[in-house]
Amino acid sequence: MAVPTGKTSHKRKSSRRSANYTIKAPALTKCPSCGALTAPHKACTACGKYKGRQVVVMDDATTK
Repeated sequence: MAVPTGKTSHKRKSSRRSANYTIKAPALTKCPSCGALTAPHKACTACGKYKGRQVVVMDDATTK
């Protein structure tokens, strides 16, 4: 059975794991009906439409 020849240093271990902790910007797409930025595959938070259909009823107080 293979055995490591020496102790893995903290720097070597942390640099190997650093790729898992990178912060990524959220993916945003433009709403085709109103042009607001929204998450893909979700209803638009500004107009309430998804794939050209009204799926969320928006109040007048929330739309400005």
